Amino acid sequence: MTKDSDALVNDPDGGLPRLLEIMRRLRDPDTGCPWDVEQDFTSIAPYTIEEAYEVSDAIERQDWAELEGELGDLLLQTVYHTQMGEEAGLFSFDSVTKTISDKMVARHPHVFGTESREKSAEQQTHDWEKLKAEERAKKAEKGTLDGVATGLPALMRAVKLQKRAARVGFDWPSTDQVLDKIVEEAGELTEARETLSQTEIEEEFGDLLFVMANLARHLKIDPEVALRAANAKFTHRFERVEAKLARMGKTPAQSNLEEMDALWDEAKLDMKKLP
Repeated sequence: MTKDSDALVNDPDGGLPRLLEIMRRLRDPDTGCPWDVEQDFTSIAPYTIEEAYEVSDAIERQDWAELEGELGDLLLQTVYHTQMGEEAGLFSFDSVTKTISDKMVARHPHVFGTESREKSAEQQTHDWEKLKAEERAKKAEKGTLDGVATGLPALMRAVKLQKRAARVGFDWPSTDQVLDKIVEEAGELTEARETLSQTEIEEEFGDLLFVMANLARHLKIDPEVALRAANAKFTHRFERVEAKLARMGKTPAQSNLEEMDALWDEAKLDMKKLP
């Protein structure tokens, strides 16, 4: 490696060029890290998803010091993919930044063009979706549901699929009809549990979840956010149950459902009293 490369890698003020050079060095087939050299897009993709969730987690906890580090980890994922893309002759970091910059300018004519900024949030959302539809058309994505990434978390993808279908009028006009469908699907799941195979039960359960995602959309609720909040609430309450058992000299394994259920109700009351 050249002295210039070593100097850049060790320059604390080297910024983005430093990070790009570090990744290039890590991926060097002769002198790089064997693990990094062996990776490809498929093997790195799960780490990219994980880092995005860790960014979200730091934001939710308002841990701004940790967020700085997590954003760095997420940026590294972009650098990783672009380095592999450059090695394969597919794209580079510069071409990726050009593509996203061009997209942002094109999608914001009210900021970078001649359109008026005097629009409601609803109108801006409508214009954004119209521009995205034009972009999909250029990619020969003609189907209503084309381009909804299959790698998204299932709940998130369900909402996106439903939004796309709703744009062309395939949607229940009222929340009451969605609630009726939930009752119907719950009944089918109950029946399936008694008479059908595990695969068929799983299918009916998926149908129920899909309609629940639709209900969230009609109520303008992000189901991912709602479920995370429910997870957090469950965690806090169960930790209180464990703490109460510990004061009794017990662990959950030494208790029983009746006792823990009573402690759970106490924990609910305790949390309601919190400011």
